[in-house]
Formats: sequence, C-alpha cells, structure tokens
Amino acid sequence: MSRKSKVKKKPSAKKWIWTSVIAVFAIILILVGLYTIDIVNGLKGMNKADGESIFKNAPKPAEEVGPPKWEGTERVNVLLLGGDSRGLSKNEVPRSDSMLVASVDPVTKKAQLLSVLRDTYVSIPGHGKDRINAALALGGPDLAMKTVSDLLGVPVQYYVYVDFKGFIALIDAIGGIDFEVEKNMRYTSKADKHEYDINLKKGMQHLDGNAALQYVRFRHDAMSDFARSERQREFLKAVADKMLSTWSIIKLPDILKEVNPYIETNMTLDDMWKLAGVGYDSKFVASEQIPPMNMISDMKVGGASVLAVRDEDKLKEYVQELFAKADEPASNTDAETVGADGGDGSNASKDSDGGTAGGRR
Repeated sequence: MSRKSKVKKKPSAKKWIWTSVIAVFAIILILVGLYTIDIVNGLKGMNKADGESIFKNAPKPAEEVGPPKWEGTERVNVLLLGGDSRGLSKNEVPRSDSMLVASVDPVTKKAQLLSVLRDTYVSIPGHGKDRINAALALGGPDLAMKTVSDLLGVPVQYYVYVDFKGFIALIDAIGGIDFEVEKNMRYTSKADKHEYDINLKKGMQHLDGNAALQYVRFRHDAMSDFARSERQREFLKAVADKMLSTWSIIKLPDILKEVNPYIETNMTLDDMWKLAGVGYDSKFVASEQIPPMNMISDMKVGGASVLAVRDEDKLKEYVQELFAKADEPASNTDAETVGADGGDGSNASKDSDGGTAGGRR
C-alpha cells in the first residue's frame, strides 16, 4: 500500500462550519423547548382547580352569571381584581381593593385600561344594591365580572385576581419600576400592625414591590380614590411596558414561577396564548376612570358614603364612545386622552389639593 493511501483526510473547513451550526441550532431548540415548557407550566398553575381556588368557599350566585366565550376576533375585556385579604380567616372570601378592566380590540390592536371606582353603588345580581367591590365577596369572580359587565354594558370574558403579596412578587420579579412619585405620601395603620404603612417621597425613583404597593394603594388625600385610580392605571401601563421588554421576556419563566402562587384566573392555557399574541401586538391608547366625575354624585347609605351613578344608560353610551374613539385613526390630538372627569384631560392625581366628591377614606 502506498504511503499516499495511508494518510487520513482532514475534514474540510466547510464541514466543520456546518457541524458547528447544526450543534448550536440543536442546543437552541433544546433550550427553547425547555423555556416553553417552563412557561406552559407557569401559566397552567394560574387556572386553579376548584379545590385550590381562593374562591372555593364563595357563595354560589343565585342565577347563572358565567362569562361569555371569547371567539378571538371580537373585543375582549379582562377584569383585573386587586384583592384585599387582610384580617380574613383561612376560608374567608377576599374583597376587592381595586377593579380595572383591560379592554383590547384584536382587529385594531388598540387597548384601553378602565378603572372602576370601588365605591360605585350598583345592582349586584341576587343581592340588591351595594358597592361594586362587594360583588367579589358575595359571589366570587363570576359575580364580579357580571356586575361590572352590567355597569359598563359590555361583555367581560375573563378575570385575573392578585392579592397584595402577589403584586409585590410581580414587581420584584421584573426588577422593580422606575417611576415618578408626584408627591410625598404617608399613611400609617395600627390595624395592619404597620405591615402596609405608606411612606414615599416625591420624585423619580426606583420602586421595588413594597414601594410600588404603597404607591398604588395611597388614597389618603383630598382626591381619595379618584386620584388613586388614575395612579393605578399609569403604574400598570409602566408595568406592561417593562413586561414587554426583551429582558422580561427572557426572564418570563422565572417571573411566572414567582407570581404563580398568588394569581388566579379563569383563562385556559389556550386563552392565555391567544391573549398573549393579541396583547403583544397591541398599543395602549386610553386610560379612563369609570364612572367619570360628571356622571356620579355622593349619597349616603346606612351612614356610609357611596357613589351613585346619575344615569346608567348614559354611562353605557359613554363606554361605547370611548371604544369608538380609540378605534379612530390616530391624529396629533389623540396623544392625550380625555380626562377621567370628561373634561380636558387634566391629571387629577397631580392636584393633591383639589376638590373631592365626599373625600372617602
């Protein structure tokens, strides 16, 4: 055998390149698979089984109040419930500390955030009239969705519930939020053993979970819940922006793991994927208070202050007008939306000394 035939051929540079590419691609596929599995597992845990639900002991509504099905092409409305479980026993149903509706049109890719004033005096199916935030404790999320749906005149298909600890966990999991605190905020409460005291200074700062909860809960000033609802909408928009950042998307499995124990929803995994696709492509175009200032009046019920809706039909028309306006082509005047009082878009939360409808605490 000749010497030439004994010499082994060296792999060509091209072959080494392709081998490396295939190996890297295989690793990427494996990582994406593991990443997707982690996300799926994190999302699955948010739709709690009946025995695990925090609302398992909620009274059953007297009538069928289940949410309508979302087909994926019409406007979808999600009720965001901020729960207040302070001072409750293990099996007691929490009350809602805040109520917001995230509304998204999958066709126009435009989203709106409506904060529902929790002292709004409404009819709760099967329970007569009461503050709207009582619906959650009276019949769980289904009754809360039905009550908000009746008030706004729009279907509410889904809910997402999170309590104080869950909110703190979410903000910490995404690394906090850089946010402008518009004024000094201070409030103490012996009833909570000072666990939820509020002490924030005015100015741009980095808010961790505890500080963020203080900010969105504060309502101990002249504008009370009116200013607080606006602060909540603005802060949630900042959270949404942070969640859509590349860093948060990469960290999504870890984020879901941290917040999973505190969040509950009626969305199936399929619903979540569809909504995620719609939400990622959508843009916030409006942020409003419901009812607006010019549609409410103070009244006393059992010695307590509540907010009466002057004309429920006009309120429903107002909501439809908000949606229609959001779907109009963008113009230079659309950058700022109409204010919560139906006026010129002035920011109530910036005016700590303004007037109030009752100054509720």
